[in-house]
Amino acid sequence: MQTEYTITTPTITLWGIIHRFKRKISLTLLLVVAESLLDLLFPLFIGYSINGLLNQSYAGIAALGGLGVLTLLVGSGRRFYDTRAYAGMYTSLSTEMVSREQEKKNSISMISARASLLTEFVEFLENSMPSIITSVIGLVGILVILFTLNLYVFWASVALFALMAVVYLLSGRWNFSYNKSYNDELENQVNALSTHDMGVIGRHFKTVMHWNIKLSDLETINYALIWLGIIGLLVYAPIAVIGNGVTDYGLVFSVLMYVFQYVESVVSLPFFIQQVIRLQEISGRLGE
Repeated sequence: MQTEYTITTPTITLWGIIHRFKRKISLTLLLVVAESLLDLLFPLFIGYSINGLLNQSYAGIAALGGLGVLTLLVGSGRRFYDTRAYAGMYTSLSTEMVSREQEKKNSISMISARASLLTEFVEFLENSMPSIITSVIGLVGILVILFTLNLYVFWASVALFALMAVVYLLSGRWNFSYNKSYNDELENQVNALSTHDMGVIGRHFKTVMHWNIKLSDLETINYALIWLGIIGLLVYAPIAVIGNGVTDYGLVFSVLMYVFQYVESVVSLPFFIQQVIRLQEISGRLGE
């Protein structure tokens, strides 16, 4: 009978890890979805609380407090479980990877570098995957809510998402290429250090930083383009809400809070996109 710790694929890939540990990962992702949906309700509950207080009612405040406690319980439970589940995954995967690399007679420098690269997969699943799910649920959920609250703000938010998609579709090829060159040099690090030649060592670290700067510059350009769209949305949203004669203070506050949450999701997604591109390159490297 095959156990959870048997190597089922010849290479390590993100989707291979998810399939292999699907039960553990499914449970933690289910908790992430529940926590994200609860988070999505906060602006609405705050808006109801404002309207309730204006009418001398504390029912909205009580509901908001209950939502906060429920979110705390779900979020804390998920984090306790995550730490233990992903620690077990990393122990299994790293041991198997080192054994496989030793059988292929790869150098200690390459095995060391690839062991470090492997941690990026587990860290991505433990830290970035929940944030990605939260951002995606936030984007979709907020768009649905804005569609019901204010069509003008809804279409402005859709335009911002379209801008982000175009920017990263155009820059994806360069991102992958820069990551490949960066990882090539990282795998050579132990060899460079073992020469004890300061010229060789200096050139190695200079090359590492060269590709790091390339990646940073590309991300900065993408960031600047997307922020132009964000500025436009932030300026337009209050005009669209208040300019249409809306006098419901709770509604105005809720819409503006959703806009800010939407902006947070849009800003965070590019970082995760870059991580996915990097993991694609690492997957091919670990399978060599």
